[in-house]
Amino acid sequence: MHEDAERCVRAVRSKDARFDGWFFTAVLTTRIYCRPSCPVPPAKVGNMRFYPSAAAAQQAGFRACKRCRPDASPGSPLWNHRADSVAKAMRLIADGVVDREGVPGLAVRLGYSVRQVERLLLAELGAGPLALARAQRAQTARLLIETTALPMAEVALAAGFASVRAFNETVREVFGLSPTDLRTRRRPAPDTPGVLSLRLPFRVPLRPDNLFGHLAATGVPGVEEWRDGAFRRTLRLPHGHGVVSLTPQEDHVACRLSLSDLRDLSIAIARCRRMLDLDADPVAVDEQLRSDPLLRPVVDVGPGRRVPGTVDAAEFAVRAVLGQQVSTAAARTHAGRLVRAAGEPITDHGLTHLFPTPEALASLDPSVLAMPQARKTAFRALVEALAGGSLDLGVGADWEKARADLLALPGFGPWTVEVIAMRALGDPDAFIPTDLGIRIAARALGLPGTPAALVRRAQAWRPWRAYAVQYLWATGDHAVNRLPA
Repeated sequence: MHEDAERCVRAVRSKDARFDGWFFTAVLTTRIYCRPSCPVPPAKVGNMRFYPSAAAAQQAGFRACKRCRPDASPGSPLWNHRADSVAKAMRLIADGVVDREGVPGLAVRLGYSVRQVERLLLAELGAGPLALARAQRAQTARLLIETTALPMAEVALAAGFASVRAFNETVREVFGLSPTDLRTRRRPAPDTPGVLSLRLPFRVPLRPDNLFGHLAATGVPGVEEWRDGAFRRTLRLPHGHGVVSLTPQEDHVACRLSLSDLRDLSIAIARCRRMLDLDADPVAVDEQLRSDPLLRPVVDVGPGRRVPGTVDAAEFAVRAVLGQQVSTAAARTHAGRLVRAAGEPITDHGLTHLFPTPEALASLDPSVLAMPQARKTAFRALVEALAGGSLDLGVGADWEKARADLLALPGFGPWTVEVIAMRALGDPDAFIPTDLGIRIAARALGLPGTPAALVRRAQAWRPWRAYAVQYLWATGDHAVNRLPA
């Protein structure tokens, strides 16, 4: 996108918010970079430069606009919807791998040398892994400066900076203000002590019914709940745990976070955004699906559907096995039983546990598993593979290898594997033509009703077949497609 200057100029002149996060506009005369929808009158075309990432603009010596706050743009949809090495690297950086393990750790996870990783990222994003991680730390620092009263030394540590000096220099370079000046410009609103209130932006349109309705209807007792118009759940994070409350609003999702360690802030935000699929480009998705005349009416009725994801891929895989051939209520009951038996207790008003780790589930007494023997075998094989490291479902996982590894486990068929690929791995093209609800919806719309014929028809929907699944499910009377009363 950033290499198509003519298209970028049109987006900037029309202040098209759909392109926020796709590219960043820098102005040579002011040395400021903005999002495309910045309300400031656009500069002369000759003074514009376009960058694929905020980190690239920062490396080129530009500072963030104080009006449009480009660091708060929705993320690029490319990184969650691509399976190549650059996309994996971006997902891993967002999940804090560079801050925890350094660039060598990132390279090991990708199976490349450090030099290869730097070359790949520089070629596509105009910035290396350290610069990209630095840009993320700067955004985290701004959030903490503006929404908390923490001393600056604590903000620096929580944001991942090695020293207060590096923190001060980075904030000045990126935002053109000292940390103290940044805090005085935007005083934090009164709030509950220890709770951070944030806004998670997204590209419109967004339909909250299937997204939040599904999360609420399938919520695991003690781990998740729907309360007072918000979806709440516990989070297991690298440095501790957290509790998040997410409320859909017209142009953002209101996020309230309570963390045991503030170093997990950016990671928690990234995982919540993945769970809600907030970096998606609904206009591009819906345009592709509308090309099928039989699918078009369903898309037109409720555009902007997202694919509900997860904050923990291993957790979702376990829940997918528990949900095999049983109702949603029965799956919730099984999951709640596991949580009480092996979950880590926490203190919160309403939520009681973190979902158990694969290691804890692998050592669980088999008598707790009140399910058929075949499903017990599948459950045991899954948690042992996850605990032993032979199965990788993390943000940097190879989607096709993960599919093959899952299919090799006893009790795993195409339905379970594709559901995990769609919800846990985040593959936008995952498809489940054998699902009964999909087949019923397809026949009702005049689409082929047999799996093989439906797969052939769905070739035209690629690479967004997972979104087509959401639209097809929405045609039926599914409780997971409605928000609780």
